[in-house]
Amino acid sequence: MDTIYEHGTVDTSIEFFGKHFAIPVFAGPVGSVNFHYGEKYDDLSYNHTLLTGCAKNGIVGFTGDGVNIKVMEGAAKSIAANNGIGIPTIKPWDLDTIKEKMELVRTGNPFAMAMDIDAAGLPFLKNRNPPAGSKSVAELKQIVEMAKLPFIIKGVMTVRGALKAMEAGASAIVVSNHGGRVLDGCPATAEVLPEIAEAVKGKIKIIVDGGIRSGTDVFKALALGADAVIITRPFVNAVFGAGEEGVKAYVEKLKGELEDTMAMTGALKIADITRKMITIPNVEF
Repeated sequence: MDTIYEHGTVDTSIEFFGKHFAIPVFAGPVGSVNFHYGEKYDDLSYNHTLLTGCAKNGIVGFTGDGVNIKVMEGAAKSIAANNGIGIPTIKPWDLDTIKEKMELVRTGNPFAMAMDIDAAGLPFLKNRNPPAGSKSVAELKQIVEMAKLPFIIKGVMTVRGALKAMEAGASAIVVSNHGGRVLDGCPATAEVLPEIAEAVKGKIKIIVDGGIRSGTDVFKALALGADAVIITRPFVNAVFGAGEEGVKAYVEKLKGELEDTMAMTGALKIADITRKMITIPNVEF
């Protein structure tokens, strides 16, 4: 906390791939929502409600993917309805399926695309023919070129992974362990973010997810080196609880908390947030 600084107005906004957003927060992608969360929404209606709520309140939502091609068709329509403010996430299928899905979502005119490469080990991907899963740098480069848009690779947890994503031509990475659900014993994203940021900050956009719930958490993630964050589960709660109004309430909560934290630490704009504004304790096991 440091309130000895020249007074001014706090600005929480960011520019990302040529778009202006109210806060450095994106709503994360989810799939099979009625299976996991209840029957109120299916993937198509959830994505539409989320994207619309996000776009109306100055942020952007990612859409999920699934085996049903209608999910991507619906995502494209929802993104188009929100003037391209949406980021479709494509799983690491075989290249022909990826190309097909890219062509579908491109009709929505999204300003970026993403792939959750951290889904490579999911059982339902292994059962595809031809098989889906991990991708080489050469394959990722081909996918990035197919996208013809800024491309985000989600699921980077090491410096070497970040460097490989850069080599493939990605415009951004998401430091993510897929919610801690794909590899037992994997470290938290906050543990690996600083070294990844030290290696690639300024060369590629860095997004991080994992347990971020408040505006203060957002501040900490930015101080550790992220350019923006992804939050997922709380947006599921917001949509299921109150639809677009729920999204609005949660975005306002995050913005207010981030503004307060910035004001109490002397950061008037996002670029002012530095590592010196947080304390990282030395923990011995």
